[in-house]
Amino acid sequence: MPERLQLRVAGPKDAEAITALINIAFRKSEGFLIDRDRIDLETTRSLMDRGEFLLGHDGEALVACVYLEPRGAGAYLGLLSIDPARQRAGLGSWMMNAAEDRCRKLGFRFMELRIVSARPELPPFYHQCGYVESGTEPFPPELTPKVPCHFVKMSKPLV
Repeated sequence: MPERLQLRVAGPKDAEAITALINIAFRKSEGFLIDRDRIDLETTRSLMDRGEFLLGHDGEALVACVYLEPRGAGAYLGLLSIDPARQRAGLGSWMMNAAEDRCRKLGFRFMELRIVSARPELPPFYHQCGYVESGTEPFPPELTPKVPCHFVKMSKPLV
């Protein structure tokens, strides 16, 4: 675990901070792709009803989060978000390891995620974490991407 950071499961009072972190992180990394916030408060709260967010804190500051949702024998991982000022410091790998450990302890057999094809930096990161491509999915048309893209589904066994 990176120095001074604490990990915890989010509660309802964290929804606004989670929404803000996701939007600032995705604005930096996907601003070339979409011209809007990645998520709104209502959607964050809805996700919290179906799954949970793991939060990485440095004191009072929320610096990282990741969403986990049970799906049968596996879990879905999404919205990995790192404060842009703290990126490239190992927080993404730390959050991935924490998410996988949590899901393993909860008895999930595999983890699934999806990445945007227009972000060539993502496959190497997830390959390094042990994920392999498992299919594709169309990008939602309501997001109106600026460049042609689709989702690449990836998975990893946890057992």
